[in-house]
Amino acid sequence: MGSGAQASMSGADLTRAVGRIAHEIVERNHSAEVVCVVGMQRGGVWIAEQLAQRIVAIDPAMRVELGSLDVSMYRDDISLRPVIPGAITNISFDVTDRVVILVDDVLYTGRTVRAALEALNTFGRPRGVQLAVLVDRGHRELPIRPDFVGKNLPTHLSDEVEVTVDGVFVTKERQA
Repeated sequence: MGSGAQASMSGADLTRAVGRIAHEIVERNHSAEVVCVVGMQRGGVWIAEQLAQRIVAIDPAMRVELGSLDVSMYRDDISLRPVIPGAITNISFDVTDRVVILVDDVLYTGRTVRAALEALNTFGRPRGVQLAVLVDRGHRELPIRPDFVGKNLPTHLSDEVEVTVDGVFVTKERQA
């Protein structure tokens, strides 16, 4: 991020948050035969990979299938945003009657999650979908609520939030 970015979480904080979310997922889904962890392109994919590894480390008996989901063609603002080439969907399994953990880095308005739910239906009808995010920054425009949250981070509408393996960085709007 730019020089005005402030770290809200360190890389170590992120690692702890991913571990905590993984434990919560195992606890909530201990009776599930298979848990499907699907990262939303772009920011949620690396987090989904880490979650999948942590879930298996916590409960080796739990089977985890991992996928990625590009929601750009399902967005309701497709005419306002460019479609990013190279973001691909890779779900090689049927989600029908399975628990799907949908993973993203930052939850903001809820519109990306809405698009992801629509896109996910092309791969079957899940028994349930649970939402895991590292950062919930508020400002919802749709009635979407995460099941697992790394950190609630109140922000201003114009703030920019970036999540990387090095931490969470917020660039505050410039005051005149």
